[in-house]
Amino acid sequence: MQHWKRTTETANRLFEQGEWVDAREHYLQALALAQVLFERWHDVDEAVAAFVIAHHNLADLHLRLNQPHESADYLCAAHQRLLQASGDARLPQALRDAALRHSSRTYTELLGFIGEYGQYPRTERLLGRHSPEPAELAVQPDAIQPAYGMH
Repeated sequence: MQHWKRTTETANRLFEQGEWVDAREHYLQALALAQVLFERWHDVDEAVAAFVIAHHNLADLHLRLNQPHESADYLCAAHQRLLQASGDARLPQALRDAALRHSSRTYTELLGFIGEYGQYPRTERLLGRHSPEPAELAVQPDAIQPAYGMH
């Protein structure tokens, strides 16, 4: 997990400096590490949080690059994986429970994204409808903190 944290910190520094290509490479490395740790790390909440952060950091980067379609893909990928994991009987119950807990955050992030940028094909497929209910859009994107305290 320390390697993931260092890689993410380096990516965040590069992001803040406007070094988008290098930041993306580090964020992709962090995502690869988080995917490996997802089912293997002893602290399931840390493992799931790292997985979500890695996806959301890439989504943030693509928004900065004015590529909301790619952002939608990363946000959807994180949420979809957590939903799958929460129902996967082969996974330990603690990991399934952590995935379900964290899926509420990924869902909120998706709703905030849709509220600000609109629907994309993958968000429509994942959410199973063309637009969120008005009550769901009451969550203002500006009020949502960046994913798990990362940039």
